[in-house]
Formats: sequence, structure tokens, C-alpha cells
Amino acid sequence: MNIYPELLKTLIEYFRKLPGIGEKTAERYALALIDLDEDDLESFASSINQIKKELKTCEICGHLTDKRKCYICDDETRNQNLICVVEDYKSVFMFEKTAKFNGVYHVLNGLISPIDGVNPDDLNINSLVKRCDKLENAELILALKPNIEGDTTTLYIKKILEDKDIKITRLSNGIPMGADIEYIDILTLERALSDRKEIV
Repeated sequence: MNIYPELLKTLIEYFRKLPGIGEKTAERYALALIDLDEDDLESFASSINQIKKELKTCEICGHLTDKRKCYICDDETRNQNLICVVEDYKSVFMFEKTAKFNGVYHVLNGLISPIDGVNPDDLNINSLVKRCDKLENAELILALKPNIEGDTTTLYIKKILEDKDIKITRLSNGIPMGADIEYIDILTLERALSDRKEIV
């Protein structure tokens, strides 16, 4: 039985599409919007509407930005020769929360997974190679998910860069097998980053 007006029911269903949001939480969020004043509600709706229109990927690293370059690539104080390679933009946010990494990032937008039809050409790997061609004494930290897809991607990147003078490391093994970077606590991520190992 539907106890809500159709408009409210639709709003609840959209909230339920968000990760980690169950029915009760979706109902609370939808009902909370009713209590917002009109200006806040308009600002909230405008922010949602602008996400797809304004957010794009950084032309250098592939991270989310509303400009040509993200704030990280645009920061001249950061070490441009230290690149942390991550699966997606969510991982960038996690590393930034540690406030311990002063390098830059490269977002692959996925991992190699032939069974899912994801091949190297589908990822942001060619631009990584081009970035590396311009660097000297660079280090790549491969901060990828510790599973088959992450290992496959790691080995592929190592192979295509093996003739270049680049140190390639990975996070230490304190990260549980199969864990998503975005769900790892900050302390564990910080330790894994500082205790990274060279890939041989």
C-alpha cells in the first residue's frame, strides 16, 4: 500500500538509488526536504542539477573538477614527479583526507577486467604513459584494489613502463584483500602509503 503522495514516493525512490541508503533512511531524507526553507531547497536542487553540467574530468589526471585542471594538478607546491595511480576519483578523496600525500594523482576510471569487457584501451592509461614521458626520476604509486583486476592492471602498467626510468611501487599489504580504497579507514591508508613497496 502506498501511503505517500506520488511526488514524495518518487523522491524516496530516488534517494534509495544512492549507495548505502535503505528505505527508512530514504524516507527520512525525503521528509526532511519538506522542512527546508524555500531558498535552501532551491540551492539544494540547483546543486544536484549542476553536477552533470559543471563537473568534468581534469585534462591532466582525470580527477573531478569544474575547471580545466583540478586543484591538485594546479598546485605548484605538490611533487609532480610522484604520481599516485588510482582506480577512480573516490580514491583521490580518500588519500586527500589523510593530508599526508604531497604528490599528484592519475585516475584510471576502472581496472582491467576482460571478463567484464574492460580492456587497457578502455582506461585512462595512454595519458599516464604520456605523463611519464615528460618526467625525470619519477615514482608511480599503484594504489589499486588488492584483487585480481587490481593485480592485472598493476602488472600491465609495470610492463608498458618497464623501459622507462620510473620507480614503480604499490601500497603495503596492510590493506585487506579485495577491499575498496574508499572504505578503508584513514590511518590504515596512511600507513599503507608511507610503507609502500617497490614492485619487482
